[in-house]
Amino acid sequence: MVSEVRPLVEITREALQVLYREIGIVNTVRFLNQFSTGFGDCTEERRELFANMTLDDLVAEIRRRKSQPSSAQ
Repeated sequence: MVSEVRPLVEITREALQVLYREIGIVNTVRFLNQFSTGFGDCTEERRELFANMTLDDLVAEIRRRKSQPSSAQ
C-alpha cells in the first residue's frame, strides 16, 4: 500500500476535526492538554513560593485547606 506524504499541519487539522466531531470540543481540549509541555521553571517557582515554609507549615496549610468547603478555596 502506497500512501502520499501529507504535510503535518494538514494531518493535524484533519485529526482535530475528527476529535471535535467524535468526542466534542471540551473533551478534545482535555485530551490535548495532557500533552502540553508547559513553560517556565517549576522547580525554581516552587523554591520561591515555599522558601519561608517548613514541612510542618506545609502540612498545616494542606490540612487547613482540606477542612474548608471547596467554594472557599
